[in-house]
Amino acid sequence: MAILPQLFKRAVRSAIHLEMRDGYEPDDPDWLNWRDGNRFDPADRWNEWFTMMSETTARGVEVRRARIVSEPVTDYVRYEYDVTEPFNIASGEEVRWLPRSRAVGLLVPAVDFWIFDKAVVVINHFDGYGGKLRHQQLDDTALAARYSLAFEDIWDRATPHAQYAI
Repeated sequence: MAILPQLFKRAVRSAIHLEMRDGYEPDDPDWLNWRDGNRFDPADRWNEWFTMMSETTARGVEVRRARIVSEPVTDYVRYEYDVTEPFNIASGEEVRWLPRSRAVGLLVPAVDFWIFDKAVVVINHFDGYGGKLRHQQLDDTALAARYSLAFEDIWDRATPHAQYAI
């Protein structure tokens, strides 16, 4: 994640993020604690990220996150949903959810990604179980344009967090 803070600090207009997995980091202690019923304040637990996002959105950078999910949702997606309002939304992000069944007909990239200012793409690589492998930064405006078009189609079809129920 070391490249993401630098890109958020340099962002001027926008940062968009697409998530498409039904589970991430199966050994993550925060996820495991939540699964076991131990709730926490995500803004406190993940203060560094929360502060970075709050500062980014306060500068006027639009940060949007779209999540494509299977329904019925997995426990991990319930966890994401549970922390979205007090963490993502509270830090200034906009979040939308798109059930996989409503994604039919969309051309969707094969990987999760971030795009900064429609120019820099960061691919999130995961193993088959959702474990983080690495981030790959690509300064490729043509790829950013293609992925941005896909993201906008997803965004237009997705449901805002406040209206999405699991």
